[in-house]
Amino acid sequence: MLYRWLVFLHILGTFGFLLAHGGSAIAAFRVRHERSLDGLRAVLNLSSASFGAMYASLLLLLLAGIVMGFMGGWWAMGWIWLSLALLLATAVGMYLLATGYFNRLRRAAGLAWFDGRREHAAEPPASAEELAHLQASGRPVVTTALGVLPIALILWLMVFKPF
Repeated sequence: MLYRWLVFLHILGTFGFLLAHGGSAIAAFRVRHERSLDGLRAVLNLSSASFGAMYASLLLLLLAGIVMGFMGGWWAMGWIWLSLALLLATAVGMYLLATGYFNRLRRAAGLAWFDGRREHAAEPPASAEELAHLQASGRPVVTTALGVLPIALILWLMVFKPF
């Protein structure tokens, strides 16, 4: 019975993670079309507002998955290790690709921004040309592909347990 509860929590954590992260994914595409500075700021603030729920859900899905790995004897199987490696690689890749892009946008929009270590106060907004250049970036397409493809592969590995 405990294992079923852990499966439930693992799926719930996954659902929460994807739901919370969906706000950032949609915002990444919306910033390309937002022409007013206030609208851009609202989209960027909406994106960052979901981080608490996203990381809490990620922690829940990881903890439940790790415990289930022990309870089910899955740690001797290759699929669970590959799934965990894909999740970690995706998280690192998303951090490297998406975080810098969003922080450059936040800074250019005149919002508080982060340099990876600490928060910086808002500065005057960048020129309209610089904002337009940042907004036209193809980064959202790359980060979406980087996020969706590994998650689909992880799902396949968990369902079919091929090795």
